[in-house]
Amino acid sequence: MSYILTGLARTPLHFYIVYGVLCGAGTACMGLLVVNSSVGKWFIRKRGIAIGISTMGVSFGTMALTPLAGYIVKNYDWHYGFIFLGIIFVLIGVSLSQLFMGRTNPESYGLFPDGDRKTAQALEADHVERHPAHLSFKVIFRNSRFWILVASFSLAVMTLMAVFVHQVAYALDNNIENVVAASSLGALGFGGFCGQFFFGWFSDRVKDVKYSASLGMIIMAAGMVLLLRATTAQRLYSYALIYGFGYGSLGPMMPILVADRFGRHVLGSVYGWLTFFMGMGGGIGPFMGGLIYDWSGSYTYVWQANIVILVGCALLMLGLAPRAAGVRE
Repeated sequence: MSYILTGLARTPLHFYIVYGVLCGAGTACMGLLVVNSSVGKWFIRKRGIAIGISTMGVSFGTMALTPLAGYIVKNYDWHYGFIFLGIIFVLIGVSLSQLFMGRTNPESYGLFPDGDRKTAQALEADHVERHPAHLSFKVIFRNSRFWILVASFSLAVMTLMAVFVHQVAYALDNNIENVVAASSLGALGFGGFCGQFFFGWFSDRVKDVKYSASLGMIIMAAGMVLLLRATTAQRLYSYALIYGFGYGSLGPMMPILVADRFGRHVLGSVYGWLTFFMGMGGGIGPFMGGLIYDWSGSYTYVWQANIVILVGCALLMLGLAPRAAGVRE
């Protein structure tokens, strides 16, 4: 509705309301938080690959719809571009989700996670048991595992957003052509697309999901090392692919770790609080990057700080304790 109304907006006030307010609210209701929370409740053994694939949808949609929307805007008008995207959301996003995911968990359909057809007794023997359906925010906030996840992912996203905002300016400072500098964001997105699938797949095959998350942050740090030396187009693209591959771990790892530590039945509430704090980190990153650049006249200190922070996040993640006794799938 927001996109369609934006296409019909004729004044700045209308645009601010229908796009700024309604689109923000709609994004919160159908973004990765809601999608991954729903998908995570349907899988246990195959949760990693399932959430990895669902997270890839964001990258795929960006790669597929952005050129198409650009074509419509160029040849027709931006109003038609918004209306087109709004229709796509209704036909695909809303209709398909209601058709296939109208209820939040498999038990509501008389099914079991991962498509199992076993009896409830057999599932209990396999350690697949029910959780409490709700956790109060007081219980969540008293859990040290939650705050380790908050610190690790908030700081990692802080560095990520600093890179997103300042990467092109850094490339231009190194006399890299405008088109190459801008297209490096596309290479970063492609690396993230591949990383989302890999880390989802990999998390199903390691002893503890935290090792997969830690590996992703280490790869991000390695990418930052390459960015420090990215004085040519080839080096810039190499950095973007490697760093993007590492950052692709963040999207799937957050809900997978939350479900693993707190249980799939409270995935939405815990993941929601985690995303709330993570958003603060994402907002601080570009601002701090700009301040450091203005103070030093260079992005070197920004990227060096990112390396230290990401290595620290990876080590902190390794200290994440296993799920509490009595918390089972």
